[in-house]
Amino acid sequence: MIKAFALFFVVCNLAFINSYGQNNKLKKDTAYVSRLTPNESRIIRNLVNRDTSFVHPQVNLNALLFNFDANLLYKYRLDSLNSRISLDYNPYVQSYIDVFVSERTKQIGKMVSLGNYYFPIFEKALKENDIPQEFKYLPIVESSLNPHAISRSGAMGLWQFMYATAKGYGLTIDSYVDERKDPINSSYAACRYLKDAYAEFNDWLLALASYNCGMGAIRRALDKIPGTNKTFWDIRNLLPQETRDYVPKFIAVTYMMNYIDKHINIENIPEIAFKIDIDSIYVNRNVSFSSLADALRMEEKELQILNPSYKKNVVNGSSQEPKRLIIPKVDFYTYAHLFDVLNPDAETKIVYTSSKSPVAETNAKKEIYHIVKKGQSLGSIANSYKIEVQDIKVWNKLKTNTIVPGQKLRIVKESPVQSANVSYQTYVVKAGDTLSSIANNFKGVTVSALKEWNNLFDYKVAVGRILKIKIDM
Repeated sequence: MIKAFALFFVVCNLAFINSYGQNNKLKKDTAYVSRLTPNESRIIRNLVNRDTSFVHPQVNLNALLFNFDANLLYKYRLDSLNSRISLDYNPYVQSYIDVFVSERTKQIGKMVSLGNYYFPIFEKALKENDIPQEFKYLPIVESSLNPHAISRSGAMGLWQFMYATAKGYGLTIDSYVDERKDPINSSYAACRYLKDAYAEFNDWLLALASYNCGMGAIRRALDKIPGTNKTFWDIRNLLPQETRDYVPKFIAVTYMMNYIDKHINIENIPEIAFKIDIDSIYVNRNVSFSSLADALRMEEKELQILNPSYKKNVVNGSSQEPKRLIIPKVDFYTYAHLFDVLNPDAETKIVYTSSKSPVAETNAKKEIYHIVKKGQSLGSIANSYKIEVQDIKVWNKLKTNTIVPGQKLRIVKESPVQSANVSYQTYVVKAGDTLSSIANNFKGVTVSALKEWNNLFDYKVAVGRILKIKIDM
């Protein structure tokens, strides 16, 4: 069997080699074979040379390998990925590999570059949902990793969600945001769909196909043929043309993204034009991209790239529903500026001296306004600010202790002048944090001090909020 197999490919390749000029051909073949791994080269050479009586003495083995790969090497490489998805090799898959190798290596190189930013986001969502990691390449097929991509049918975003499907899988679409463009939220929505499809068909390729044409189309195709354990290839000709091509294209893209270095010089792949070392914070008020960009000392356009779901360049957060904002990792001084933008009513702001050391403002008096909440009295308000009831009455010209919800009270806090040897650092609240656990992370810091420094009226603190921590130098 091995002899016949080897002989067949030797004869085919002899005919191919003899039809081309040897000098140019050998240069191309040698360049290709040089990109084979030692193990790949060994396997193919052993197979071809199993019986030397079948090898013509004048056949150039490098040239033979160059054409032999289309029949064996691609399958070998796909099988080597050991994926939970059936990455089958066949002429349909090979046709797309040929297109990518001959015409679209530049495009694939761009996907590799963009993947440095997007793939970790996809991988996290896929891992948490126990979905094969190869699905991180699906947005390449869907949108070429463009969060603003819109199809002719109205599908949108990296994962190309239709409006109804997006809403059904929990994505928010309103006048301010379209979470189909949000890399994080849309990835989790896509995972929920893929899990549902796999639960329906118990086959990842069928789940993949349904992502293109819908679960109903897959069910109808499966019902048309007898038997059990039917695969995508069994029903391929019963599906829409786009879906017939969709799965082979995905497999070819998976091949290219894993073996791109075999086809192009990856050192020539350009880097993406925006920062990929990022932080995620939550904003609990309306704030414009322009003010955020100024505070972060970056271009507004880059902030838009990192946060493509916001339609009006405004983060419309609230205390009831904080909104996520993706920002580049920045130094402490920039965080201090950002703190001021996100907390404009904070009692104390971080300012800068000529030496770039952040210090507390030296104003001895701070004026703020307190909105009376239901159930509050002058006594409880005075206690929260560590002031006297009589002071509140004087500042607001009150003749009695009667106040009503919604009433605006002027509060003047007397503060000792801070010296320049007092500095602050910031802390971004993470999931699971409490004021007590945060205080324990910093020597000498108490919960009451955290509340005072950050103008907190209770013990609740939102994930993503930037807290100011005073440090005595």
